[in-house]
Amino acid sequence: MTQTRQFTRVDVTDAAAGLLRELTRQHGPLMFHQSGGCCDGSAPMCYPVGMFITGPSDVHLGSIDAGLDLPVEVFISEAQFEYWKYTHLTIDVVPGRGAGFSVEGPTGNRFIVRSRMLDDDELVHFGLGPS
Repeated sequence: MTQTRQFTRVDVTDAAAGLLRELTRQHGPLMFHQSGGCCDGSAPMCYPVGMFITGPSDVHLGSIDAGLDLPVEVFISEAQFEYWKYTHLTIDVVPGRGAGFSVEGPTGNRFIVRSRMLDDDELVHFGLGPS
């Protein structure tokens, strides 16, 4: 039996998924926005759905399955996507103070992004490499 590979631009670690489940119980459905900027502005920001309005200059990177009823949607600013379009992002969590308005702030943890270059098959799938 052959399995079809699922191509994604974004994923989540088990630790981050656990924190997302906890935060969803407190705040309801969540979403991420990865903006470009310095300091905390380059961290993935987690918001209750509806608290951050995405616009036409935001790119939908995908959805992550954190074991919730609804997937967690992940967006990135168009300008930042131009820098990162050849990378796969994994949302993780580490101890530390959360970014500005991101909902994990009071938990003593913060979300971070780990990245790796897309492999050859991913580049082709996403239209970034030779077909």
